[in-house]
Amino acid sequence: MTATETGATGTGVPKFRIEGLAFGYGDAIVQHDVSFDVDDKSIFAIMGGSGCGKSTLMKTMIGLLEPMAIHVDDEDYWRATEERRAEIGRRFGVVFQSGALWSSMTAEDNVALPLRMFTRLNDAMIKDLARLKLSLVGLDMAPSTMPSELSGGMRRRVGIARALSLDPGVLFLDEPSAGLDPIAAKRLDDLIVELRNGFGVTVIMVSHELPSLLGICDDGIFLDAESKTVIARGSPKSMLEDKQHPVVRAFMHRERLAPEPHHRSIGDGNR
Repeated sequence: MTATETGATGTGVPKFRIEGLAFGYGDAIVQHDVSFDVDDKSIFAIMGGSGCGKSTLMKTMIGLLEPMAIHVDDEDYWRATEERRAEIGRRFGVVFQSGALWSSMTAEDNVALPLRMFTRLNDAMIKDLARLKLSLVGLDMAPSTMPSELSGGMRRRVGIARALSLDPGVLFLDEPSAGLDPIAAKRLDDLIVELRNGFGVTVIMVSHELPSLLGICDDGIFLDAESKTVIARGSPKSMLEDKQHPVVRAFMHRERLAPEPHHRSIGDGNR
């Protein structure tokens, strides 16, 4: 089982490759035999029902959970030193659910935090870059603005600005539009497309929001909680026509799964 971030652009080589991945907690396997490629500059969806392991897969891909092995540019991530793993991790920008901002810090300081931790830039340059990243996601606010003063959609945008602070090649988004009203969700979808088109960022997003999945994602996988593996691969729009997997069809069309047929044993009759 390997997981590789190739770093290739414009070569036809996948940006990210997962092969035979198994992950879980302790002895409990969440998913097994997970294999897929993520093309450069694509918006890739990780789909599936609640509890199937979507967010756990993302955490494994970015190195927060240890699988059997993970390779980045042919380097074993988990055998590297802690310092080297930090260097590899800087290639990824990550936005967790609800933005996961530090409530005691201003929005600007939240965006500036990775720059203060991982660069040697002076304070004036860091503040300028933080404001630039905020402007890239459509936010113009006072330096003293706190996360508690922002709407849910604005907090997500601050989270994306922070994830972009170190100019990552891959942006991971965990349920980016969950809980947002339709207008805010559409604005966030438009922003994700603009980041891909304008800056060449590859986006990997966990989501169950059909408007977002169908509107912006060009590829993806569907994780099944029962079989604990990938059961469908392709764009969300192509999965609308899936007739092979009832769980995929039910998810994509917001339908209830039909109950399993009840087979009576031989000899049963009307009583």
